[in-house]
Amino acid sequence: MKLITAIIQPARLEALRQSLQANGIFGMTVTDAHGVGRQRGHTEVYRGHEYEVNLVKKVKVDIAVEDHDVEKAVEYIIKAARSGIEGKIGDGKIFILPLEDVVRIRTGEVGAAAV
Repeated sequence: MKLITAIIQPARLEALRQSLQANGIFGMTVTDAHGVGRQRGHTEVYRGHEYEVNLVKKVKVDIAVEDHDVEKAVEYIIKAARSGIEGKIGDGKIFILPLEDVVRIRTGEVGAAAV
């Protein structure tokens, strides 16, 4: 099994959720996040004063999938999270990590049955 962690723009979360559910991937954990990458933040004007925002609002989505579903899940994430055809800086990142084991607390199921 693998743990896919996607850091995406908050506005793209609903499109991602719908895309994954339409393709049979249902379980996910969503966390509000702040970060900075190549875009290095941005400036905003509030009540006439300009200030620099160093950490940009993002959403972190964690999805546990079986090995044979990783490529499909990554494809769906890219399609849902990308801005336009070519994408833009700040669209996010996808991290794929080995997932040693999963245990469902309620039933004690282990492995793929627990996902």
